[in-house]
Parts: sequence; structure tokens; C-alpha cells
Amino acid sequence: MVPVRRDAAPGTLSPGPSPGTPEGGDLRRRLVEERDRARTRLTQLTGDYRGIVDASRDSNADDEHDPEGSTIAFERSQVGALVQQARERIEEADAALHRLDAGDYGRCETCGQSIPEDRLTARPTARTCVGC
Repeated sequence: MVPVRRDAAPGTLSPGPSPGTPEGGDLRRRLVEERDRARTRLTQLTGDYRGIVDASRDSNADDEHDPEGSTIAFERSQVGALVQQARERIEEADAALHRLDAGDYGRCETCGQSIPEDRLTARPTARTCVGC
């Protein structure tokens, strides 16, 4: 189901679905599920990050010159980047839920035009149209 209302002129889309409509309920469910997945991922990654930091604290190894694999600093950096991505996904899902509640979901934050259906289907947290 496409997450936008079709109550505007034929061929155009109005900003997103009302929270009380079936489309709004399905969209809300998708956004909440996406946020919950990101929260679960964040919890896992945070534990991984702590484990890497704890392991390096007690280690006297010269990991910068270890021919057996990647360095602890590299692993810490990679996991840190994944932690930041998970936090951003949570923020984006929360912002999309807020737009849904406010009746602004599906409207480009830059130009004010409707965001194409295909973009919202592929990326339900999209804030802007493809052009912007």
C-alpha cells in the first residue's frame, strides 16, 4: 500500500496520510518497526563497541603492526560509524512519525511539493523529493 492520500486533484498527491486512516496506520507500523530495528541494532553495536574498547584497554599488543588482521583502532572506528548510523535512523523514524502526526508527511521540506510515491515506498523516512 502506498503511504500517501489521493484526495487532491487527479494525478497529484496531497501530503501524507492522516494518522487515523488505514494508510496512516500501516505507515505508522512500518516507521515504528524501522525505529525498533534501529534501536535493537544500536544496543548490539553499543555492546560491541564497549567490548572493543575494553579489550584494547587491557591489551599491550601492537595492533598497528599486527600482520594477522585489522587493528583495534580500525574496528573501533567502523563500529563507531555504525553506531552513528543507527542513531540517525532512529532520529529519522521519529521525525517521520512526527510529520505523520502533524499532517506534513509526504511533503518536501525544501520545496513544499509532494514527495513521489515511489520514493516514500522505498524510503518512508524521506524528508525531500528527489529533486531537492
